[in-house]
Amino acid sequence: MITLLPAVDVRDGKAVRLRQGVSGSETDYGSPLDAAKTWVDAGAQWIHLVDLDAAFGTGDNRSQIREIVEDLGSRVHIELSGGIRNDESLESALDAGASRVNIGTAALENPDWTASIIQKYGDKVAVGLDVRGTVLAARGWVSEGGDVFEMIEFLNNAGCSRYVVTDVTRDGMMNGPNLELLKKVAQSTQAKVTASGGISSLEDLRNIATLTQYGVDSAILGKSLYAKAFTLEEALQVT
Repeated sequence: MITLLPAVDVRDGKAVRLRQGVSGSETDYGSPLDAAKTWVDAGAQWIHLVDLDAAFGTGDNRSQIREIVEDLGSRVHIELSGGIRNDESLESALDAGASRVNIGTAALENPDWTASIIQKYGDKVAVGLDVRGTVLAARGWVSEGGDVFEMIEFLNNAGCSRYVVTDVTRDGMMNGPNLELLKKVAQSTQAKVTASGGISSLEDLRNIATLTQYGVDSAILGKSLYAKAFTLEEALQVT
């Protein structure tokens, strides 16, 4: 069994999807709250909620994010991502009711801070590893960090309990997940791994499910659901 996390990415107050994480490639899907409610009503137990403006440094969608957490937090777990780079933004996310936060760029730019909050908050913190080849992609995926496996070794030593792994060349492209990357990351850590990027079919989900023996226990669904490649109900049945 793998846990499925439908994604709700918020930009300019709207639910959107990007292609390869590129700013300006958005497709508008309307109200973020309505999108989240759709997935919860379909049986989602987790929502992956992303503030894209905060991630890109172009503002924030705190009011919409808080509305979703307050409205649905009693029915579903929410993993919150985007712009969480310091104590204030982290504590704000947890205070709003997020079950877990996903740290992205901050893990690259301030690894010591990332290690400290992992030690403080434990499994309430996941680290997003956005990867191009074996190189980490940083802020908005437009700049490069270091080698992904060197970062994993550092974060393993800090006690990281979960990595969210995205092959940025596949994100929003509907061309299948990078199973080899997921397996290699899972084999390099005792932490759990969430798959993200490229999922386009129920067969892709079945393939990800074969990696549970290595520690891949969940998957984020984005474009596949919004483009209606399959329904969440169908996805839940095969996982």
